[in-house]
Amino acid sequence: FLLGTRQTLLETTDGGSTWTKRDIQAALDEGFNYRFTSIDFAGDEGWIVGKPAILLHTTDGGANWERIPLSGKLPGTPIVITALPGAKGQAEMTTDQGAIYVTSDGAYTWRAAVQETVDATLNRTVSSGISGASYYEGYFANINRSKSGDYVAVSSRGNFYMTWSPGDQFWSPHNRPIARRVQNMGWTVDNKLWLTTRGGDVYVASDPGISESFKQTQIGARGFGILDVGFRNEKEGYACGGSGSLFKTVDGGKTWKRDRSFDDIPANLYDINFKNGKNGFVLGNNGVLLKYIA
Repeated sequence: FLLGTRQTLLETTDGGSTWTKRDIQAALDEGFNYRFTSIDFAGDEGWIVGKPAILLHTTDGGANWERIPLSGKLPGTPIVITALPGAKGQAEMTTDQGAIYVTSDGAYTWRAAVQETVDATLNRTVSSGISGASYYEGYFANINRSKSGDYVAVSSRGNFYMTWSPGDQFWSPHNRPIARRVQNMGWTVDNKLWLTTRGGDVYVASDPGISESFKQTQIGARGFGILDVGFRNEKEGYACGGSGSLFKTVDGGKTWKRDRSFDDIPANLYDINFKNGKNGFVLGNNGVLLKYIA
């Protein structure tokens, strides 16, 4: 499935060669234009979240979707939804203010996994030396979840980042490890953090898991901002950015080489996604979608 603005939901059944638009009646009733931001499945059970705050649920592989009511007191807007493996009805929902909720009964009830929002955490820890925390605007610029359930999130100004692991009561703030502001962060296949800057640099953590130690990679982005990084396996990965810039690594991110096949694409490439190391896509603005071919 592919998500977008104005309740856009596209489905492919041939690995991404063709796409069919799917209408979700439950998202059309109130006349709002929803921007779907996250979708995830565990078997035939799937979930969608979007802005303004909306939660959709399917149990038949996406053929039909049900609207799940959300409380008006929800801290922030849902930005990431994860279908948890195991028994049916399990999911984890995260908002742009750092609230994390878990359900095990198909969203009838939710349990808070974090005791406070990130701005409350920063108000308590601002004296601990987190640079720029006093300018925090109360929401994440982006957030990524590892397969083990760890989260990394970049502050709205890119001047620090925060992490959370299952069992933690609060988010942990971290100073950015480099001088330039952070653009995006995420996880490699072998569970190492990667980090991109607004100046086009890419860094990879020295060790798996949550870390504050990063090594700069050789990418030569020439000022193009690197908006996202995605790894097909432990060695092969891609980084994308402005003006159709796409870079490839075959050594786990140590060095990168530009793929000039897309230099003439008039679009910024901002999202990379690989499924099971096989199907891969790069999404850009103006409806640009690139498909990985082995």
